[in-house]
Amino acid sequence: MAEIVLGMASSHAPQLEMLPAKWREYGDRSRTQNEHWFNGNTYTYGELAELRASDHFEKELSEETFQARFDACQRAIAHLGETYRRVAPDVCVILGDDQHELFQDDHMPTFAIYHGESVDDVARHRGGGPQSYTDPVVGNHPAEPVSQPTDAELGMHLIKGLVASEFDIARSNKLPVSRSEGNIGHAFYYFYRRLMDNKAIPNVPVMVNTYYPPNAPSAARCYKFGQAIGRAIQDWDSPKRVAVFASGGLSHTVIEEDIDYRIIEGLKTGDTEKLLDYPDERFRAGTSEIKNWIALAGVMSVMGQTMDLIDYVPCYRTEAGNGCAMGFGEWV
Repeated sequence: MAEIVLGMASSHAPQLEMLPAKWREYGDRSRTQNEHWFNGNTYTYGELAELRASDHFEKELSEETFQARFDACQRAIAHLGETYRRVAPDVCVILGDDQHELFQDDHMPTFAIYHGESVDDVARHRGGGPQSYTDPVVGNHPAEPVSQPTDAELGMHLIKGLVASEFDIARSNKLPVSRSEGNIGHAFYYFYRRLMDNKAIPNVPVMVNTYYPPNAPSAARCYKFGQAIGRAIQDWDSPKRVAVFASGGLSHTVIEEDIDYRIIEGLKTGDTEKLLDYPDERFRAGTSEIKNWIALAGVMSVMGQTMDLIDYVPCYRTEAGNGCAMGFGEWV
């Protein structure tokens, strides 16, 4: 039977491949955005800045702090890469969200599993969005389109196992031609590029709709989903050694360190109350990606394992607390 040998979670936000000299300019985009989710409610930028003025986030915005936080993130990514190479799994399952790259509102599944033979990773056109601020060398962007191998057998096995566990699973053996033109989304290519050096092992992309209510799964549903994935992997009639990765998080595009620290403590101790005891409105916008970590915690709970935190790095970029709290953890 297959064996789960590694769990790994990492943020994937643009600041991880954005030189610190760009952080302030990138943060200026937040000042013109009308909706900022914080603590389960939405605010204008002005309202958010006034609400959080006593936190004095301006102290987080020096060039020296930007550089120190960037360096800490790069060390954590390097650590995860070293762990991945040392454990050397045969195949991996990647839990990630899709942000209108493949799925649009005319078809937005709660859970979707890809069971085709390969996926394509193509460096995106550097237009006016976050990609225009990132550095292709830091991000290890492929110079040419890369076809990465997937594991159709494991994908189909997971679909059948999850249906048997009473999860309604969308499936696809061909990625939708949408905004990303049929290429895999950033939640997945982050692992291909930064941990696997553009030479991915066979993998199964599992897409979790964390971003878009009303059919976003709750934190509790994601944890149970992860447990079902863990049991299905253990039931797979294969000698392969399997890793499971979670992509995204932690709190962003407004950083909320209180929820991050509570989630991290739940991941480290296995305390499910700290993982699940929230109104769903706490998981909106980028912060919703925490649910991928929660699903991974469900997978690894089947193994009786809890997370070792590699680092937690809150990368602020405005006085209102906009930014991304970068998290890096492993279950070995």
